[in-house]
Amino acid sequence: MLAHLGSGLKYLATARRQHDSDLLTARQLAAPLPLPAGVELRWIGTAGFRLAYQGTVVWIDPYVTRLPLRDLVRRRVVPSDELAIAREIDRADAVLVGHTHFDHALDVPAIVRATGARAFGSASLDHLMRLHGLSATVVEPHRDYEVGPFRFHFVPSIHSKLQLGLGIPYSGELTCEHLDGLTPQAFKCGQVWGIHIEVAGTRLYHQGSADLLEDEIRDKGVDIFLCGISGRRFTRRYVERIVRALQPQAIVPTHYDDFFRPRSEHRFSFNVNLTGFVDEVRSASRDLPVVVLPA
Repeated sequence: MLAHLGSGLKYLATARRQHDSDLLTARQLAAPLPLPAGVELRWIGTAGFRLAYQGTVVWIDPYVTRLPLRDLVRRRVVPSDELAIAREIDRADAVLVGHTHFDHALDVPAIVRATGARAFGSASLDHLMRLHGLSATVVEPHRDYEVGPFRFHFVPSIHSKLQLGLGIPYSGELTCEHLDGLTPQAFKCGQVWGIHIEVAGTRLYHQGSADLLEDEIRDKGVDIFLCGISGRRFTRRYVERIVRALQPQAIVPTHYDDFFRPRSEHRFSFNVNLTGFVDEVRSASRDLPVVVLPA
């Protein structure tokens, strides 16, 4: 715990320099991904992605409302930003959710209602959807699901212990019974999943929180690893272990932006250290390319 406190204090003392270093790293590593013709992949901030192929669009953890930190502190109920959803979400056939913290799941009911998409995730996600008069497919571990040309399965995982390495914030199942009680804190984590997706001969793996269950990972040799890096310092040798388990051909860092601010401001999350993450990848696998997608 003392080590984590010390790391945070060190970051506060050098925050401006760290931000400049991370911004330079992001610019230097910006590059196109080696995707098959017709496959589109776009990062929308936090752990959110849009995947499209042959007219089918799949979203992973889409979060565009980006509630201000003051609303979290005040425990305000924040509805989805319908204008942001109309601007960012052009269409959706499926929405895949790795866990139900607000920065992964808050906008899912509104997106499903607006587009008619199918939602896939945990029992907590289904509970959230039912509060809105909708439903979700509660997935089974490692079972294959298909939507258009996409095939995907969910891999049991765990959330990083962001509370100074001692605990998971808002852990447990989402049990809120009324929409007027759905504060950011009510978005309990629920079951955590890694998500493996296949499309057009390419395999992607999405890990929205920086911890893992090595014995559950069966998807070695994935082409692209979408790696949530926030909170990784609270997980022992996270990068080394996940790279060894997945053996990816390329790695895309994600969940390093400050999701309490508009995406247009392009600020980095507290003590996330994108530059340090790249160094950790190099130590784990010297030849593994790291590609930073534009926000």
